[in-house]
Amino acid sequence: MVIEESHIKDLVFWVGMAASFVIPFFNIPLILKIYKKRSSKDISLVWTFGVWICALLMLPQALLGIDLIFKIFCLVNFVLFSCVVFFVWRHR
Repeated sequence: MVIEESHIKDLVFWVGMAASFVIPFFNIPLILKIYKKRSSKDISLVWTFGVWICALLMLPQALLGIDLIFKIFCLVNFVLFSCVVFFVWRHR
């Protein structure tokens, strides 16, 4: 059985698309942990704001760029990591 190159490219595209959407959702367990404990003392503010600032700085390139996978990842990641920042700050 021979798989055409276009099918492989399509598969790689859709797997990348799915991963770019799903990976930021791994922030949700961190949000839930902070919410349940009502504390974020074990999470570094430097790390939290460092990651958030990097996500913020990547966002314009993602929005203006043509790479749909990068665009989806950056948008979803920025929204969900902003929730992490909110909960870390609120429960400090």
